[in-house]
Amino acid sequence: MRAIWKGAVTFGLVNVPVKLYSATEDHDVSLHQVHDADGGRIRYRRVCELDGETVPYEHIDKAYDDGEHVVVLTKEDFAALPAETNREIEVVEFVPSDQVDPVLLDRTYYLEPDSKSPKAYVLLRRTLEDTDRTAIVKFALRQRTRLAALRVREDVLTLQTLLWADEIREAEFPSLDGSTSVSDKELAMSAQLVSSYESDFTPEDYTDEYQAQLRQLIEAKIEKGDTLDPAETFGEKEEGEGAEVVDLMEALKRSVESSKARSKPSKAGSSSKSSQRKTG
Repeated sequence: MRAIWKGAVTFGLVNVPVKLYSATEDHDVSLHQVHDADGGRIRYRRVCELDGETVPYEHIDKAYDDGEHVVVLTKEDFAALPAETNREIEVVEFVPSDQVDPVLLDRTYYLEPDSKSPKAYVLLRRTLEDTDRTAIVKFALRQRTRLAALRVREDVLTLQTLLWADEIREAEFPSLDGSTSVSDKELAMSAQLVSSYESDFTPEDYTDEYQAQLRQLIEAKIEKGDTLDPAETFGEKEEGEGAEVVDLMEALKRSVESSKARSKPSKAGSSSKSSQRKTG
């Protein structure tokens, strides 16, 4: 991995030098656009509206337009912003870990100690673990001020950027006005269904089926001369598959009966779990 940022975590008089790394990576198949008539690659040009010339990236600035004024912001303008030049991850407060709503979580980064002695890093890590606290921090990355949660994952400090409060939409749905009632019998049967699926979550047991099928399709097209019908690779979809079941009680009964008729699903059978959930 390559560090994308260097700085220091600061709280009080404690200074913890760190390097920042992306904790995740995209595994999607890389695709580009082509002309359906001849397969020619479709490319986009950055053309100036005034002179019609193609503009290279190094000569592109950004601008703000409020309808009356256009303000051009250069790379030098962005570099001069105080927040952009600050290399500190400032701890603003320590909060109970369960108070960080998952809907706020955005990107995840790893922090590596960036000093000869990792003692300050280990001290901060142990403190967060022992107090069951998450540090809420502010820092600047890629011309943006970020709010983030600093927490521990497998003995490594991780930084999870947070969305700002005004970026979270309110979930206001008229259908959830509290007028819908659920019977005790339905709740009991639903709980029984949940119990039949109980397990410990292991992310490695699950795969991105769409990407796997996409790779399978690409390989098959290469092998068969690019004339393959997708149905030939994956088979015809069964009639009614994925149809919505309207009767909740009937759906619960069918799911429970199906669960009783088979042994408890293993994690290796995650794909069968998925199909059972679709049916229910």
